[in-house]
Amino acid sequence: MTSPSRLTTNLAGVELVSPIVLAAGTAGMLDEMGELAKLSRIGAIVAKSITKEPREGNRFPRITFTRAGMINAIGLANPGLDRFEQEITPRVAGVDTNIIGSIAGDSIEDYCAVAKVMEATQGIRIVELNVSCPNVHSGLEFGADPKALAELVSAASAQLQTTKVFVKLSPITVGTPHTIVDLARVALESGADGLTLTNTVPAMGIDVHTRKPILSNTTGGLSGPAIHPIVVRLVHLVRTGLAQDAKYAQTPIMAAGGVTRWEDAAEFVLAGANAVQIGAGSFANPRAAIKVSKGLEKWVAKMGCANISELVGAVQAH
Repeated sequence: MTSPSRLTTNLAGVELVSPIVLAAGTAGMLDEMGELAKLSRIGAIVAKSITKEPREGNRFPRITFTRAGMINAIGLANPGLDRFEQEITPRVAGVDTNIIGSIAGDSIEDYCAVAKVMEATQGIRIVELNVSCPNVHSGLEFGADPKALAELVSAASAQLQTTKVFVKLSPITVGTPHTIVDLARVALESGADGLTLTNTVPAMGIDVHTRKPILSNTTGGLSGPAIHPIVVRLVHLVRTGLAQDAKYAQTPIMAAGGVTRWEDAAEFVLAGANAVQIGAGSFANPRAAIKVSKGLEKWVAKMGCANISELVGAVQAH
């Protein structure tokens, strides 16, 4: 059994029994993972991303596995806001762990409509904004355009008066004049309470026999161990970048990318993450979250710390 005193984590005022969180889109609509793991020992579940209108998602095939992870182009398949409100929201308060809502959309109005429902849902105390979605008005991802990002976060935050807002940023800013630290600061200045780093990395697979892309959408998002070192660096960049501003130095960060072992999670913590999401790792081992929590508990004790928070950002320079 994990020790609450060692692994208890505070995310913008929300207490988690463990820093380990199940990532959006990998744990079902809500509590389906409860059939495979004891949810009370997991810090939180990020529910499936909800859009205003229902989405069937991309055509199959929309997932392929690589030697070091998986590429997916699910297309944000979800039942839409109306069914979410009718069928899912009444069950949230009964889940035996924290539930983090997830919002996606094509326009600011879409995000705000979903945010309004999540704000009214008992049991949702944190909402994650997936800003890697293309803005229907500009074609650019919200998260790649500081102006659009600021407008989105500001508008959504206005709907989430009592709910904490985390912004999930894309790992790729190449080709834009903005760094991930710049975009993180824009999100926080616009009303975000915390950050999730990061979404998947754009990728592609080709069937060498048919000479066609493996995914129906041609490209998708790479997740799994292949992207872990990339995200470790990004977490470190954002943590050290924000440390220069006293107002944002203690910003809570959730890291997401390639965690399959406790050592992966520990790396994220040392780089500056307060919590760690597990996504693709749960497909390989549905009990990965429990296994990682146990490993972290032993590690914290070995480091001579009373609580894992003492190790956040504690990487040492050569």
